[in-house]
Amino acid sequence: MMRSLWSAASGMRAQQTNVDTISNNLANVNTNGFKSNKAEFKTLLYQTVQERTTSMNGETKPIPAQVGLGTRLASTTKNFTQGSLLATESYSDFAIEGEGFFQVRNANGNIEYTRSGNFLWTTSPQNGRVELTTQEGYPVLDRNGNTIMLPADITGESATINRHDGTVGYRDATGNFISLNQQIGLYQFRNPSGLEAVSNNLYQVTDASGPAMNEYTNNNLTRSKVVQGYLEGSNVSVADEMVELIVAQRAYEMNSKAIQVTDEMLGQANQLRR
Repeated sequence: MMRSLWSAASGMRAQQTNVDTISNNLANVNTNGFKSNKAEFKTLLYQTVQERTTSMNGETKPIPAQVGLGTRLASTTKNFTQGSLLATESYSDFAIEGEGFFQVRNANGNIEYTRSGNFLWTTSPQNGRVELTTQEGYPVLDRNGNTIMLPADITGESATINRHDGTVGYRDATGNFISLNQQIGLYQFRNPSGLEAVSNNLYQVTDASGPAMNEYTNNNLTRSKVVQGYLEGSNVSVADEMVELIVAQRAYEMNSKAIQVTDEMLGQANQLRR
């Protein structure tokens, strides 16, 4: 009976993590570029309660007798399916159609990646020119790892991104497109679920994700498209998350009930001496 106490306790801890994961998904249902997470579980060690043989001659049993010792969290898998595109009509908002990621440089100079394209055209404190940055002020990089800046006399309202090849440019006074000979950087990963999620909807490369692959230099990748004036919404399905939340709550209740029943059985066993 002591096994049932520990097994049920492990189930309650696991389901609590499951509820935490679902709650985080629901909290970010309106976060641009957010990708939902799913808690995955695995069994703990099994205890053999009866040997594989039942006779002195060592004859084997067809089926062993083992009891599991509960469950634990194995991983939280991130779902990188495409979110819906939401029109914003803002010249600094960009959405990705495909499997690519934007590349940015954080405040420490490290490279990070994001699917959230709610960028800004801000004035650079170094030279006064307008550059493309995230909401936190991190510069968005082009295909060569350089910052994307407009000419000194051009404002962000004139900036344009070509949807087909990601070329950055601007419209002159007559409406003609002037290319800056830069393409907004798009990168893919062999295993995007292996990326390490950090704050501000950013991801860092890990050994599990593999190195970032430049879409413009790797011909084996399907090229993504950058859509200006749109943002990618989260891929969280509220209906599915609510169902998963109910299932997790019921599992938590059943594990707590198992602890209660085991406690009652132990109490009855202690009363046998009276």
